[in-house]
Amino acid sequence: MKKTNIRWTVVALIFFATTINYIDRQVIGLLKPYIQDDLGWTEADYGYIVTAFQVAYGIGMLLGGRMLDRLGSKSGYSIAIIVWSIGAVLHATVRSVTGFGAARAILGLGEAGNFPAAVKVIAEWFPKRDRAYATGLFNSGTTIGAIIAPIIVTAITLEWGWRWAFIVTGMLGFVWVVIWWILYHSPDKHRGVNQAELEYIKGEEEEDRANRANEADGAYGAAVTWRQLFQHRQTYAILFSRFVTDWVWWFFLFWTPDFLNKTHGVDLKATVLPLIIIYTMSSIGGIYGGHVSSQFIRLGRSIDFARKTTILLFALLVLPLNAVPYIDNLWMVVFIIGLATSTHQAWASNIFTIVSDVYPKQVVGSMTGISSVGGAVGGALASSFVGLILELTGSYASIFMIASTMYLVAWLTLRLFVPIRQIDFTK
Repeated sequence: MKKTNIRWTVVALIFFATTINYIDRQVIGLLKPYIQDDLGWTEADYGYIVTAFQVAYGIGMLLGGRMLDRLGSKSGYSIAIIVWSIGAVLHATVRSVTGFGAARAILGLGEAGNFPAAVKVIAEWFPKRDRAYATGLFNSGTTIGAIIAPIIVTAITLEWGWRWAFIVTGMLGFVWVVIWWILYHSPDKHRGVNQAELEYIKGEEEEDRANRANEADGAYGAAVTWRQLFQHRQTYAILFSRFVTDWVWWFFLFWTPDFLNKTHGVDLKATVLPLIIIYTMSSIGGIYGGHVSSQFIRLGRSIDFARKTTILLFALLVLPLNAVPYIDNLWMVVFIIGLATSTHQAWASNIFTIVSDVYPKQVVGSMTGISSVGGAVGGALASSFVGLILELTGSYASIFMIASTMYLVAWLTLRLFVPIRQIDFTK
């Protein structure tokens, strides 16, 4: 079978959407010292603003997954990006803590649609053996966005002020929507996809053939409800694993510039290189995490072994994070944080793929959204917790200590409660 490049064009599109997603959400973390001085925020105020984003993100995940399954990838993805782009631009128009909280909530509501949409697109365009690698590629957009954001935001802020940083970065999403609407079609409707390519995408396993039979009578997607999803322990375990790990990534994203500034005297301009190093490392981890998992499968190991072993190997690499508050050397700190962000991206590549391994593709969007609610709730609670801890103690030590163990907790949960094989909802 002669493979086309269309599937990798699709990956490129969602890679750029994910990049924009992370540029928009990282702006406030980079500008925290500037805005804090200008508007007089406390550490707790900042924690509450981040919490507003997380709460809205969770609500968006809960609603967005079902919306995507009903409207389809093309329309659902477009709506999500339009909403978050509006929220991003609105940051430039407000001054109060409440106003920023409202703008962050709109941003979070829209941004919640990115990963359910992206995972759904991957499930539509790739067979299982290729999904972890494709997921790692698009998910590397999170780190590319985090790398690009300091450069863009610093340049704009120093030239025009911090409000323009929100406006310029917020406009990128509108440009993407136009390109997406022109280029994207599902495999069944894409004129460049031949029958051999469709068979490669859809014909890998008996589960896929059974799912196509259900699609033909139009009943399968409609038959699976949220109530049915919550009748399986896998749903709770995946949700919990996101609850205990996602907040660590949010912590890196929203507090790393502040941590470097307060503990190592790194200002906005000087923070660009450390952040580039940190998020370059995380990008490599995202791609390599998917590659390791896929390679285990190609070597004949089961999907269950491949996903869980990969997660365990990378979880062990987070443990040195506990030492970060006690290290005086800036570049050693940067390396350890970069290693931890790399591990998170490797973890994310596999947990997103586990959803598509365990659940039929017709409900992948819904299940990704539901599981992400766990991450959003954990992030919301942790954001307020981090802000209050910093307000009371002025120390990051306890935060890094807790963060260093969370991926092992998540691995153990998956190991005990998630057999990685597709659930049959017809029984």
